[in-house]
This record gives sequence, structure tokens and C-alpha cells, in this order.
Amino acid sequence: MKIEFVHDVICSFCFPMSHRMRKIDEKYPKVEVTHRSFALGWGAEQFESMFGSHEAVKPEVMGHWEQANQNDDLKRFNIDGMKDQDFLFPTSKNALIAAKAAGIVGGQNAYWEVFDALQHALFTENQDVSDITVIDSVVNKTTLNFTDWKSQFENQETEKEVLKDLDFVRQNGINSVPALIIEDKYLISGAQPQSVIEDTIEEIAKKENIQLTGLQQMGSDADACRMVDGQWVCD
Repeated sequence: MKIEFVHDVICSFCFPMSHRMRKIDEKYPKVEVTHRSFALGWGAEQFESMFGSHEAVKPEVMGHWEQANQNDDLKRFNIDGMKDQDFLFPTSKNALIAAKAAGIVGGQNAYWEVFDALQHALFTENQDVSDITVIDSVVNKTTLNFTDWKSQFENQETEKEVLKDLDFVRQNGINSVPALIIEDKYLISGAQPQSVIEDTIEEIAKKENIQLTGLQQMGSDADACRMVDGQWVCD
């Protein structure tokens, strides 16, 4: 089953959703999770348009964090710590390019690793993940080769790949995150509970005749040798 996970590093509800999708990835071996960028605030001008000023973003978003922390199974948001920081609320651009660069260098697992690390840096450690120095420090602690990642991060083609994602989500009418696109035809919106995600995935798998775990038995049983209670038994 193909699931495209649409998210933004600065999206508070994407933080608990990523944790749940990790569980999905572990529980269902036949699920392939890929990642798509969504920008809540690509640059300061978007924040200014939405909130009136960049300075007005943080007070508003702190209310979102309160709600997201209630949604988060692990209650990981450091809200008071963020209120004490003097930097303006981070924009999306640099963090999304950082995650995309990781995906180009190391594949989808690397993308996910950097995405989660940047979200942890923002929501738990209260770091400015739009600051390239902060991004460098976060990525340098992951399993990626930092030199390879940095070269890709600075490559203008990487930003173009992020912009392709943004075009894709717009063309598909996605205007909020987190979102899951399943098999190019189903959409799950919002940070749904773990049980709802799993039930929906299993319902779609049944409808589409998709195997989520194990191997599908074909044909009938035939003579074979097998292990039974630690003993070698042959028909």
C-alpha cells in the first residue's frame, strides 16, 4: 500500500501524526510511506499576509501548540520554553529544503529522520528551525553524511523539488496538514487517532484487495518439510 504523508516541519499537528505513522510503518510491512512537502509559511511575507506581521505569529501559534499537545500521545510540546524564546516563529522554507535534501541523499527513511529531528528541535527543544546554523546542527546529529547532505541542501535543484511538492498538493486540493494520500485515491485529513488511522487503512486494504502484512497464500498446500516444536517434520 502506498501512503504519501503530506506535512510541514513547522506544523504542530504533524508532530504527533509522524509518531503515529511510525507505528503504521512498523505494524504493516506492506505499507510504503513517502513524504510530500506542504508550506504553512514559506517565507515571512506569507506570515505577514496571514497574521498582519511576522511578530504576531508566535502568540497565535502558541494556542495551536496547546491543542496539538493534547493531541500528542506523548505530550512532548515545550510551550513555556517556546514563549521564552526571542526569535520570530520559524518559516517553512529552509526546514523543508533540509528534509528534501536528506531524502535525495539517503531516501525516504533519511527524509523522515531529518523531518522528525527538526520537529523535535522546534517543538521540544524550542530551536529556530529556519536558522541554517540550527538546521546544520540538527542534521549533523543524524545518521546522514553531513557533507553530502550539505551539498544537496545548497543545490538549487533541491528547492525546485520542494516546489514540485507544493504544486502537487495544490493540484490535489490539499489545503491543510497533516494529510495522508493513500493509493493515489483516498485522503485522510488531520492528526487522527491511531485507531482511526489503522481502521481506515485496513478498510481501504480490504476494499482494494491489498495485502498489508505477510504473504498471500496461492494454490493449495503440498508436501513439505517444516519445523514443529523445534523438530524437523516432513510429510
